[in-house]
Parts: sequence; structure tokens; C-alpha cells
Amino acid sequence: MFMGEYHHNLDSKGRLIIPAKFRSQIGEKMILTRGMEGCIFGYTVSAWQKIESKLAHLPLTKRNVRKFMRMFYSGAMESEFDKQGRVNLTTTLKEHAGLIKECVIIGVSDRIEIWSKERWSSFSDEAIEDYDDIAENLDDIEL
Repeated sequence: MFMGEYHHNLDSKGRLIIPAKFRSQIGEKMILTRGMEGCIFGYTVSAWQKIESKLAHLPLTKRNVRKFMRMFYSGAMESEFDKQGRVNLTTTLKEHAGLIKECVIIGVSDRIEIWSKERWSSFSDEAIEDYDDIAENLDDIEL
């Protein structure tokens, strides 16, 4: 399970250090793709295979299914870590997430998310204001 928040910078070649704690759970390689709210999702190979299985059952006759799958898969890349624990991000993913320099890598259960520092600050500031209300309206979970 991925959890926690870490801050790292993109280097001049577009590489980003993935925290050692996450790398030890990911293994040798991971799948990165466009995430929601302007971030990058990162999955272990086994988590990615589960998502692929679920997506394969969606009806291709639905326009929104086709749109989602095109964006989700066209932005996807398989990435291995270099000796310093970095991944090389594609231009497509960096542009999607607005990554220029400062990044935030967070753990979200079965995936990691990579955010620009600015987008993460904006998102988390807004989400924290609604945190109690959101928790109160989660009917199927008790913390």
C-alpha cells in the first residue's frame, strides 16, 4: 500500500526521483499514465494488469469509454528506475501534469500520484476545507 507525501525536483533531463519507500513496493518497473485532476498516476505492473482487465469489459459502443481509454492508454508508458531511483517522464506526461521543476509524489493506496507543487498545493488546500464534510458523507466506510 502506498501512502505519504514526498517532495522532489525534476532534473534538467526530465527525470524524477521516486522515493525509495515507493520503489521497494513497485519493483523493477512501473506504468505511468495521465491521472485525474492534472496529475500522473503510477501503478505497479500487477495493479496495471487489474485495471486493464476492468477496462477491457467496458462497452466500446459508449463514446466516453472510447475517449477515456484513448487518453488513458495513449499517455501510458512503462518505466524502469535508473541507478539513482529516477524515472524519465515523457513530454506528454509532464505537460499533462504541468511539471516544470518542483514535484510532489504521494501514495494513494494502490498507486502513486505525481503532482506539480503548485497544483498539489491548490488541490490539497481546497480538499482540506471539505475534508470533514467528505468523510461524513462516505456511507460505506467508518474510520
